[in-house]
Amino acid sequence: MSERFVAEAIQPVTNTFDTARMAGGEPGLPREFVWRGRTIAVSKVLRVWRETGKCRHGSPERYVRKHWYEISTGAGETMKIYFERQPRDRKRGERWQLFSVRDQE
Repeated sequence: MSERFVAEAIQPVTNTFDTARMAGGEPGLPREFVWRGRTIAVSKVLRVWRETGKCRHGSPERYVRKHWYEISTGAGETMKIYFERQPRDRKRGERWQLFSVRDQE
């Protein structure tokens, strides 16, 4: 089972966000999203972690840059997706990204 690097934007399906996560200050992980015209259903969250970085204005504080999720899908794939707190291209507004896919064996 090999992991493929993807690095493409995904489109969360409206009204499928995990509001319990949002209440805790995290982004609401979508239970479904669209990638390459295909609707992907999140069946299980396998792992969650955060990527932090230094303040961009010189303060010694660290800030959360990305929220990462390793998920399994209804089709048996394992995917790593992330939410970018400050997307590089603010005009496009693509905050959710699919990082990699590992197909079922």
